Amino acid sequence: MKVFGITGYSGSGKTTLIERVLPQLVARGIRVAVIKHTHHDFDIDRPGKDSWRAREAGAAAVLLASDHRTALLSEHRNRPPALADLLNQLPSCDLVLVEGYKREAISKLEVHRAETGKPWLFPDDPAILAVASDIPAPNDFPRIDIDAIDSLTDFILTHALSHPTA
Repeated sequence: MKVFGITGYSGSGKTTLIERVLPQLVARGIRVAVIKHTHHDFDIDRPGKDSWRAREAGAAAVLLASDHRTALLSEHRNRPPALADLLNQLPSCDLVLVEGYKREAISKLEVHRAETGKPWLFPDDPAILAVASDIPAPNDFPRIDIDAIDSLTDFILTHALSHPTA
């Protein structure tokens, strides 16, 4: 399993880029998983349901399973999981796109849009190999147009598949 990061500030278009690249990867026969980091608390469970009741009663994890999908709800109790632990929970796949995790030492593509007004991340992160942006990057840093989906897909595959597994 190979790992490649998509990083950038909130509102830069990370999720949209992943959403646009995924069909290209799948069409090339790549089995892809996505790990998305969020700073917000979330819950896909619903109060009153059996799974919610088990978690509320103290279960460390509840696995929901149907004929179509599974969902593992793990309670971290204020101890965020390490990326490596999350990767170990994934089913077999060829490539994992990791959205967020700015500080992880994995090969990454920075998504940057001028309209966000945010600074570039690449000067302080040697793991960022290029930027996907709507404007040129400073110092002639490698840039791929944010709408050049075929080129972005090629870049991700080239760099994810040529680097060691995380």
